[in-house]
Amino acid sequence: MNLEKEVILMDKRKVVIVTGGGKGIGYGVSEAFAEANYNIVITGRTTDTLNKAKKELEKKYKVDVLAVIADGRNEDEVKKVVNLTIEKFGSIDVLINNAQASKSGKMLVEHTDEDFDLAIYSGLYGTFHYMRECYPYLKESKGSVINFASGAGLFGKPGQSSYAASKEGIRGLTRVAATEWGPDNINVNIVCPLVMTEQLKAWKEEYPDVYEATIKGIPMGRFGDAKTDIGGVCLFLASPAASYISGETITLQGGSGLRP
Repeated sequence: MNLEKEVILMDKRKVVIVTGGGKGIGYGVSEAFAEANYNIVITGRTTDTLNKAKKELEKKYKVDVLAVIADGRNEDEVKKVVNLTIEKFGSIDVLINNAQASKSGKMLVEHTDEDFDLAIYSGLYGTFHYMRECYPYLKESKGSVINFASGAGLFGKPGQSSYAASKEGIRGLTRVAATEWGPDNINVNIVCPLVMTEQLKAWKEEYPDVYEATIKGIPMGRFGDAKTDIGGVCLFLASPAASYISGETITLQGGSGLRP
């Protein structure tokens, strides 16, 4: 390798795709990767939200941000995200599947088929579509996949049936991918965060007693911070230090996610 080419490669920023990266946990994770000098691709369904996030990230962290309107339920839109990412940045090093819609706060017997489909298609199918389309590029970069699940599925939280079902499906998908993609040196893991989000606020209003019991059950006495607590762990899982960690579920819940 000649010196000029070596310098170019050393200067090349890594690239992360964060679905649902324009707000909430996804935005916090995007901030963590931007601070670590990654170029960022954020997706979502609301133009104003994505454009605002793009401007803020670029201004604050001096990185390039590609914002793409896309719904993970639609495989053609996912292919568009991947193609635009490769056109702009030339590679994909990390895929973070965070996007999820659901009827949180609605009891199981109150769910319609449409309610259930919303969670399964936005979460499970969205994760599947992004993983499948990003695979060739992750294989090339020996990259990382970080999928988001939830304590709602691990611990059976009330009012979260379709959400939990989607998240547990994502956990199964992740374990299979870790097995199939291990020979390609792609590590695939799950994080289950506990962060104050808009959905959690709605759940708090619907089930105040359960909310109070939840906060009392967190040994650290607080909900996590999207950037430092969640984004920091995602950065670790995408780093060389975590390259031998794969197929794992990591609960980021202040000590309340204890399990065998």
